[in-house]
Amino acid sequence: MGESTIRGRGVARWLAALALLLVAACGSGDAGEPPVNADDVMFVQMMVQHHRQGIEMAGVGAERATTEELKTLAAAIVSTQQSEVEMMLRWLHAWGQPITPPDGAHDHHGGLPETDRKKIAALRSAKPFEPELLRLLLAHQDGAVQMAAQEVRDGVNHEATRWAAQVQESRKAQIEQMRQLLIKVAG
Repeated sequence: MGESTIRGRGVARWLAALALLLVAACGSGDAGEPPVNADDVMFVQMMVQHHRQGIEMAGVGAERATTEELKTLAAAIVSTQQSEVEMMLRWLHAWGQPITPPDGAHDHHGGLPETDRKKIAALRSAKPFEPELLRLLLAHQDGAVQMAAQEVRDGVNHEATRWAAQVQESRKAQIEQMRQLLIKVAG
């Protein structure tokens, strides 16, 4: 065999191997993607909005609280929930879904109300401040626990349901911590 024939076969084998690699890498497109259902999407969309309210309330707390433990807790809530919002926005983008749920979505998925905007505005000048902040955050975190429980029950996306279970546990712990703080600052 001539040198050009051997070289030609080598190139052909190399091209065949490259073609196999490309087919394997491309796959069917969705084989590696975890499934997502309407409950996953609604949970994440609603949780983004819920977290943004939590960030706003806790931000006021981080600024105005005088009890060091409450100041630290509020700052931790802001930091954690901001990171979680960024994660959820990445999920929605990857899923090809809008950031916000349609109007009236709360009515069709548990009816959990948002924290009253007037209460959040009143928090900025509330006196006494710390008990009011804790009451709002307690109710708010309880809402997160309820939303997460619904996702664990009805969602299908493994990342979202696993994170929802983590939310349940972490927010329950925060609720207990806030109850203890409320006793200290209100008593």
